[in-house]
Amino acid sequence: MKDKITKQKLEKYFRISEEALSAAEKSGNRTKLKAEREDMLDMIKRYISDARHFEEKGDYVNAFAALNYAHGWLDTGARIGIFDVHDNRLFTSD
Repeated sequence: MKDKITKQKLEKYFRISEEALSAAEKSGNRTKLKAEREDMLDMIKRYISDARHFEEKGDYVNAFAALNYAHGWLDTGARIGIFDVHDNRLFTSD
């Protein structure tokens, strides 16, 4: 079912995004953007939390959308060096 957001697909993307968040939190910062890093981490956590909220309501489409926003923030932080990560399975930074 490529045209459906199933519970299994959603859980797969929760795992990936949460693993990437953990890696980002543990990573260094190659920039001087300390406050921006914290703001970015906050936004990521909020989008993941929103995704869980939507999932609990059975709204898989919005849950998946929120996860994609969270991962967009993760990839952006990785690309600009706020998160010094090197894992092309989790990020588009390498």
